[in-house]
Amino acid sequence: MSQPPTPELVLEAGRSSRHYWSDLWRYRELLGFLAWRDIKVRYKQAALGIAWAVIQPVVQTVLLTFVFGKLAKMPDGGLPYPLIVLAGLLPWQLFTSAFNGAGNSLVGNSHLISKVYFPRLVVPLSSLAVALIDFGIMLVLTLTVMAGFGIYPAWQLLLLPLFLLLGLLIALGAGLWIAALTVKFRDFRFITPFILQIGMFVTPVGFRTDHLPNWRDLLALNPLAGVVDGVRWSLLGGRTELYLPGLASSVVVAAILLVTGLWYFRKTERQFADII
Repeated sequence: MSQPPTPELVLEAGRSSRHYWSDLWRYRELLGFLAWRDIKVRYKQAALGIAWAVIQPVVQTVLLTFVFGKLAKMPDGGLPYPLIVLAGLLPWQLFTSAFNGAGNSLVGNSHLISKVYFPRLVVPLSSLAVALIDFGIMLVLTLTVMAGFGIYPAWQLLLLPLFLLLGLLIALGAGLWIAALTVKFRDFRFITPFILQIGMFVTPVGFRTDHLPNWRDLLALNPLAGVVDGVRWSLLGGRTELYLPGLASSVVVAAILLVTGLWYFRKTERQFADII
């Protein structure tokens, strides 16, 4: 019985670089496997399981409503303040989860990276799956609370995926920078939480920017401000104003972060297995 022909293996200098993006598609099953593994690890060993995706935003909503709504007496524009906070927390949680996951993904998968070849970009991309699952759970919670207050989304909800994509691109671009830098300098594992703590105060999570005209242009320098405004406008049926200059700023910064993040990641990628 004749044996099937053995596939010819060609070792060619520079081939992996020229075929990088097609290799990324070839390894899509690995991408799916890593994403599924991260989702299982995220909830499997937690006593409350997926409930943590609800408990955390509920506690944060109560605290931020008290701080900004009761103590600071920020204007609500006729909307229930918990809804303003919850609609702001939604994109913020998406960003922090995706940014943290991408930033720590290479060091967390060092055992895999040091043994076999595959496009390393698969690892930070797979980490976005957990952020999307958390976002989906929190979105259901937000829509339920909105229904409880008698507020329902309108046609603006159709544009929510665009703001979701914009938030993910910002998180991925920044996460690629942090992931590559963390391989060389582990200090970035400690710097990342510090950056997020500061980011929480300069992002309009707990207040509306359309009632702060004097600060709006300054807040727009933060690319997440446009995403938060967009998600809030989309979810609350246009009851808050969408600041287009701020949104344009977010798009530009997202493009810069993504292009430069990919460039630096690809530039340092070959060294990961040796350093890690």
